[in-house]
Amino acid sequence: MQKRNTQQRRRAIVEQLNLCGEVAVDELAKLFSTSEVTIRKDLIELESNGLLLRKFGGAILLPASSSELSDEKVSPRKKAIAKTAASLIKDHNRIIIDSGSTTAALLPELKHNTGLLVMTNSLQVANYLLERENEPKVLMTGGTWDTQSYSFQGKMAELVLQEYNFDQAFIGAAGLDPQKGTTTFNELTQLSQAMAKVSNQVVVMAESEKLHRKIPNVELPWSAISVLVTDDQIPADVKQQIEQHGVIVMCANTTKIGA
Repeated sequence: MQKRNTQQRRRAIVEQLNLCGEVAVDELAKLFSTSEVTIRKDLIELESNGLLLRKFGGAILLPASSSELSDEKVSPRKKAIAKTAASLIKDHNRIIIDSGSTTAALLPELKHNTGLLVMTNSLQVANYLLERENEPKVLMTGGTWDTQSYSFQGKMAELVLQEYNFDQAFIGAAGLDPQKGTTTFNELTQLSQAMAKVSNQVVVMAESEKLHRKIPNVELPWSAISVLVTDDQIPADVKQQIEQHGVIVMCANTTKIGA
């Protein structure tokens, strides 16, 4: 009977979420005459089944697109790149984590650091960090909500960033041009540029296959980038070409992936 009641309650939680778009732990506890501990367990289980996205104090509907943190998006190669990039982070650093699946792969690596302050424009990144037992201090850029990237963009986000300074910014890239820098299909590149301007070290995280993408818009020139963290499949001559722009190129060991 208890199992049946649990399943009935969880189905009712999903129905309530679909109706309201957002639910709170304390309100659900009252609604179902149970404890907040029980409701949190329900939300954890429902999230693991891909039915909702937990946030601090409750849950929200999943975005239409798959999560940046899902196994489908966070490939072993991206995880290797993230592990290498995380070696640059020191305790008590103030960092920016841009939206995107490669930068999101950093999150599990942050468990090794204490006293971090993290600014992000990604709601999924913020929710993940807020669920950590020893959570860092989390700041959101705010701005205009972009449903395609499931992140905040726009002028307001840029203005918020200008009020801070950071040790590092971790930024992804749709494409890499050995001569020009990172490239994107999006003509609105100001937020990445704002992140770079307020950070002492700009770390771009991108797989070497991004070199094969011919994309017209330059997002960050190499002059604005401190470190490129990529994989060990990058050709030696291309690596040297990028290093000639004054960029440190770190190559994650991915030779065993797929072997």
